[in-house]
Amino acid sequence: MTGSGNGDGGKVPIPSRKRRGGLERPLQRRFYAAATVAVEPRGAVVLLDGRSLRTPKKRALVVPTRALAEAIAGEWSAQGERIDPATMPITRLVNTAFDGVADHAAAVRADIVKYAGSDLLCYRAAGPAGLVAAQSARWDGVLTWAHEALGARFAVATGLMPVGQPAEAIEAVARSIAGLDVLRLAALHVMTTLTGSALLALAQLRGCIDVDAAWAAAHVDEDWQISQWGADAEASARHAARRLEMQAASRLLALLGPVNAA
Repeated sequence: MTGSGNGDGGKVPIPSRKRRGGLERPLQRRFYAAATVAVEPRGAVVLLDGRSLRTPKKRALVVPTRALAEAIAGEWSAQGERIDPATMPITRLVNTAFDGVADHAAAVRADIVKYAGSDLLCYRAAGPAGLVAAQSARWDGVLTWAHEALGARFAVATGLMPVGQPAEAIEAVARSIAGLDVLRLAALHVMTTLTGSALLALAQLRGCIDVDAAWAAAHVDEDWQISQWGADAEASARHAARRLEMQAASRLLALLGPVNAA
């Protein structure tokens, strides 16, 4: 039996309807009555009418905590007559981890480290004063945490010209994610690409900041512009959809439990 999701690695949005030949294909009809959870020696599994849930690539969907399995089962239980993957963010992210990230873990780690090399938090505005202060208030604490917790001291520059980061800082980030399992790695990559900051994502992973603080920090510039000129409805809708992805990644981390420091 197959779960919903896309097998590509990284942040992979999954539409609620698939297209073939330019036509929308209806959502799959619900084919089960009950979604339950069982704990086995290998981990926790979700059962649809007693049969183990699998990923789109037919891989066993076995997760390390009962809490995560129950969250996945809850998404399946909440489906109506049709199964809508858009309403199943945890299932989608777990499928991405097992079907995509597991096969490309080195590349996913490398992409996160690449983000650290040009991290959002290292590029500051020259003005106006209110924006400069807002960036400092949201970002300086995370940079201090990165230095103290990871041993990574990052250089900060004003403007958009590229600034080279110390090799030691980049290596520290690489070490901090080297031992992550595929589920945490998938969540971390989602948060990194959504925020443009590996440091914000790592701070969230390690419990330095919560998801709302990380999201607000990632959107200091955007929020400043909105405060000056107002919000655009279309941009606000995109923003809300991306925030839901961020929240799903954060929830996955919480369901997995604390990560041991590298």
